[in-house]
Amino acid sequence: MRITYITAGAGGMYCGSCIRDNALAAALIAKGHEVLLLPTYTPILTDENNVSVGRVFFGGVSVYLEQHLPLFRHTPWLLDRLWDAPWFLRAVSSSGISTRPEKLGNLVVSVLKGTDGHQAKEIKKLLNWLGDQPKPDIVNITNSMLISLAGPIKDSLDVPVCCTLQGEDFFLNQIQEPYHGKALELIHKGVKHVDRFLAISDYYAGHMSRYLKIPGAKMDVVPLGIDVSGYQRHDRQKGEFFKIGHFGRIAPEKGLHHLFEVYKRLRLSGRFARGQIAIAGYLAPEYVNYLEAILKQAHQCGLESEITYYGKLDRQEKIDFLNTLDVMVAPSTYDDPKGMALIEAMACGVPVVVPRRGTYTELVERTGGGLFIHLDDLDAFANTLAALRSDPARCAELGRRGADGVRTWYTSKVMADRAIDVYSSLIR
Repeated sequence: MRITYITAGAGGMYCGSCIRDNALAAALIAKGHEVLLLPTYTPILTDENNVSVGRVFFGGVSVYLEQHLPLFRHTPWLLDRLWDAPWFLRAVSSSGISTRPEKLGNLVVSVLKGTDGHQAKEIKKLLNWLGDQPKPDIVNITNSMLISLAGPIKDSLDVPVCCTLQGEDFFLNQIQEPYHGKALELIHKGVKHVDRFLAISDYYAGHMSRYLKIPGAKMDVVPLGIDVSGYQRHDRQKGEFFKIGHFGRIAPEKGLHHLFEVYKRLRLSGRFARGQIAIAGYLAPEYVNYLEAILKQAHQCGLESEITYYGKLDRQEKIDFLNTLDVMVAPSTYDDPKGMALIEAMACGVPVVVPRRGTYTELVERTGGGLFIHLDDLDAFANTLAALRSDPARCAELGRRGADGVRTWYTSKVMADRAIDVYSSLIR
């Protein structure tokens, strides 16, 4: 099978969607399929072997210039290659430029207008390049915010088009009106050009069917999956202080402040012997003050030595980090559709503690690798952590269940097999 997969780079961030798309492409290649993984906006950053092509379409600089300076909507394609070069896009994306959705409404709407938007030239470049490649059997775009590509690709290549759904509603919901409503209208308009939508979880399939008004017959689930090679089952030594992990993007909606508040209550009440909160993950410039405020609170309480930020981690650093944890806590305040960090933690045999919402619910229920909390009851949250600390055997059992569950349900091989099933049904 020949597959063209159009993904979206996220600048200097290890993005769950980039990692997932790259892992899927690599697993499909390992099964003997031909895959072209095409980055858009920026090169993708992944902590595994990057299998994407060495070119970027819809380069972030071009998209921005075409939005704000009409001249660049007509510049020669050869000239555009200067600011579409991967090295240049990496440099720009690492300079701390904010991509907050509140400021990008008009740009999102323009891209969703497709050939009627200011970035119409970018679609022509992509179609021209695809026309010079061997014809694919199927094309998969990475999320519904690129749905404007579906119609032109079908018209040009006459092949089925799939659209993965993996968290874009969180971005869309932060776009201000009137752009938010217009964006949803344009996405719904593009639904007819997509042969199948591929949600990353059962929860997200139901949610996005309602959110984007997608007919149920067009929805399938291709679950998240990771390459579990290198992930060793967790086996902490008794007698060490209890280490609580918080891994992923650092932002208020991820709930780090709730975790610190619970830890502070446990320590200051004397219910909890000395422990540690270990934090790792991408920190955007706009959230530096958020993290600093939490660290300042820790200093004021005399707990500054018990909370540490380890920064952005590559694959081996991530595995090493996870293997030091007694428990992973993800107190997200929104319905997270992914939970990639939970899968990675459980793959190492680390039990997880999460609210019963979003995809977290099915991850924990399916694997048996964690416990649920309620963020509106921080005392009960504290009791859960205290109980885990006092019961190493239970932690170990939850860790074993999680590690086995991930290897049953959430590997890149399982993800690839499910994708092949969907692709094959459409090609037939």
